[in-house]
Amino acid sequence: MTSPFRFTSPEPADGTTGTAAAVHAQVTRDFGIEGALPFVALSAAPDLMAGAWALMRESLLSGHASRTEKELVTYGVSLANRCPFCVGAHTLLLHAGGDRELAGSLARGERPEDPEHDQLLSWGQDMRGRWPFAADDAPEFVGSALAFHFINRIVSALIDEEAVSGGADPAELLDTEAGHALVRAVRARPEPGLSLPLLGTGGPQPSWAAGTPVGAAFGALRAAAHAGAGLLDGPDATSVRESVAAWDGFTPLPLTGDGLPDRAERPGARLALLAARAPYRITAEDVKAWRVEPFTDHCLVHLVAFGAMLAVERVEAGLTAQG
Repeated sequence: MTSPFRFTSPEPADGTTGTAAAVHAQVTRDFGIEGALPFVALSAAPDLMAGAWALMRESLLSGHASRTEKELVTYGVSLANRCPFCVGAHTLLLHAGGDRELAGSLARGERPEDPEHDQLLSWGQDMRGRWPFAADDAPEFVGSALAFHFINRIVSALIDEEAVSGGADPAELLDTEAGHALVRAVRARPEPGLSLPLLGTGGPQPSWAAGTPVGAAFGALRAAAHAGAGLLDGPDATSVRESVAAWDGFTPLPLTGDGLPDRAERPGARLALLAARAPYRITAEDVKAWRVEPFTDHCLVHLVAFGAMLAVERVEAGLTAQG
C-alpha cells in the first residue's frame, strides 16, 4: 500500500507511545476517527501534535456554539487555503452531524441558502471582515478557524492529498462501523479542557481567548511551532518572519516572480516560507535540498510547523474585532 505521507514515515497510531499515543486515543474517542492523518503526520513531534489536537478539540469540538456553524467557518478556511483533503473532511463532518442538504450543496460548489450560514462561510474564506458571531463566542469560532489555518498547511505540506481525497459517497462512508463512530462523536459535545494535560510548554494566550482552554491550547501550539525557528540560522529566520509579516494573509503566492529563497542556497528558508504561504507547492526537491544529516522527520515537521504558525499569526493579526 502506498503511504499517504509525502516526505516522512510516521509510526501508525497503534505503534506510538507516550504523548502521541495519548493524543491518538483522544482523537479516536472525541473526533471519531482512528488514526486521523493530520495528527499522524505530526506525531514525530508530539508537542506539536498535542497542541494542534488541543486547539481543534477545545474550539471546534467542545464549547456551546453550533458545531454546524463552526464547520462552515472551517470549510471556508480550507477553501481559502486550497486544501481539498480538509474541504472533503468538513463536508463529511457536516453529513455526520445531520446537515446532509447543506453538505451536498457545498459539495456541488453552491453557496448556503441561509444568509447567516453564507456569512460564516465567507468569513472563513477571509477573516478580515466583521465577525458574524458574538464576541463571547470568539474562542470557539476564531480558535476553530486558526486551528485549520495551521492544520491545512500541515496536510498540504506533508500528506499526498490526491492519494487520500477520494470521491466516495458520504452516506456510504457513514453507513459503516467507523462511520457510526464518527456520527456519534460529531453529535456529542466533549467536556472542555480534557486535552490540556497533554500539552507541553505553554505560551502567552491570545486576547480573543485568554483564560479559556482554547487560549491555553493556542499558546502551547504557538510555543511548540516557534521552536522550529531554531532549525534556521538567524538571518533566514528573520527573513521568513519579515516576508510573512508583509503578506496580507490570504493572497496566493504567485507562481512566477515570487521571490522565494533559492533552493540550493537557502533551502530551509524556502521550505518555511512555502509552508506559510503555499504549502501545496513544496516538492521533493525542496525537501531533499534541506534534509541532510542530522535532520530527521521530527525536524521537518517542526520546520513546516514554524512556517504554518507564522501564517496563523499573520491571519490573527488581521482580525477585525467585533464592534
